[in-house]
Amino acid sequence: MHTWNWQSWQGMSYLTCNLLKSWPHGFFTRQYWPRLPPELTTALQPEAVTYRLKQVHGNTVLTPQEVNEFLHSSNDEFASADGLISQEPLQAVWVASADCTPVLIGDLKTGQVAALHAGWRGTAAKIVPQAVTRMQSQGSNLQDLRFALGPAIAGEVYQVSVEVAAEIGSTIISHHDSNTIVTALQDLPDSPLLPDSEPGKIRLDVRKINHLQLQQLGIDAEQIAIAPYCTFQTPEYFFSYRRQKEKKVQWSGIVSL
Repeated sequence: MHTWNWQSWQGMSYLTCNLLKSWPHGFFTRQYWPRLPPELTTALQPEAVTYRLKQVHGNTVLTPQEVNEFLHSSNDEFASADGLISQEPLQAVWVASADCTPVLIGDLKTGQVAALHAGWRGTAAKIVPQAVTRMQSQGSNLQDLRFALGPAIAGEVYQVSVEVAAEIGSTIISHHDSNTIVTALQDLPDSPLLPDSEPGKIRLDVRKINHLQLQQLGIDAEQIAIAPYCTFQTPEYFFSYRRQKEKKVQWSGIVSL
């Protein structure tokens, strides 16, 4: 079993995962709102350079070099993307989330890391496999990668349309027919879909879909940890957009070695 531990900084809590124990990292709670990554990086590694994005629910994954090149050529404050992959030591990469899945990745051999924002749209667009492919192009081997999927909305409380479930499910089951995809997903052991009493609706566990996408790449289940916390059902620790309809977020970050 993968263990998740509460840490404390300035009297407030954040979460770490034993799979990523080699790297300074944290899934920060709502208690840190409205602090931003440059300040939170000091909790992890004060010497690291901080990178964050303007998140757009897509599948673009950038490197710090690409972020810097974009900022030099643009008037925007942040590059638009949903994933960051380090290239050098002491780069802190961050993502924000409220119900979407924050994914932190570390490579045991190269020391490089990634931070991804995987909501249902990003997951349907396969942002996590996309990031893995990029890490491989930078020298990573699949067996050296470790994945921590942080606090996010859990399947039992995340109602979506059958169409959304089929769109995201088509990344696992390749078929054109929505009902065929949904039925095939429901038949899986530990299915990412749960029934919903409302016609045309279903409950979807996005983190389980990401887990299945990783396993399809050939990544062992032992390399993947899912946090035992639901943002919607743990109001004392996490903001939830579904629960509050407010645009407040918690940050998750990891520092390359």
